[in-house]
Amino acid sequence: MFRGVTHINLDAKGRIALPSRYRERLSGICDGHLVVTVDRDHCLLVYPLPEWEHIEQKLVRLPSLNRSARRLQRLLIGHATECQLDGSGRILLPPPLRDFAGLVKHTVLIGQGNKFELWDEAVWSQRRDEWLVEAADSDELPGDLESLSL
Repeated sequence: MFRGVTHINLDAKGRIALPSRYRERLSGICDGHLVVTVDRDHCLLVYPLPEWEHIEQKLVRLPSLNRSARRLQRLLIGHATECQLDGSGRILLPPPLRDFAGLVKHTVLIGQGNKFELWDEAVWSQRRDEWLVEAADSDELPGDLESLSL
């Protein structure tokens, strides 16, 4: 499971160094093979290859005549790019993916269990603050979360 928030700088070549606490785990589960794709919230999703293959199989099975399903397939599968951790634990993010997420220098890597989200630091801070305000203004929870105790 990947969890936590890590601030990471993008280098001049468009690489990020994944935190060392994840590198051994990633080597074990995917031999450093990752897939990076776009998300509708304008961040990047970073999956270990086996996790991505599971998601991709589900996406491919969506009905091709459903417009929403096709849009999702085009976005996620169409932008999916395989990346390999180098010897220093870095991955090179292709320019189109960096441009999509507005990544220039300061980024935030957010662990999301089976994957990571990679955000521009300023966008992440703004969105997080918006979500906190929305959560404070709403008492509604999805049914699955009503019995959750924190």
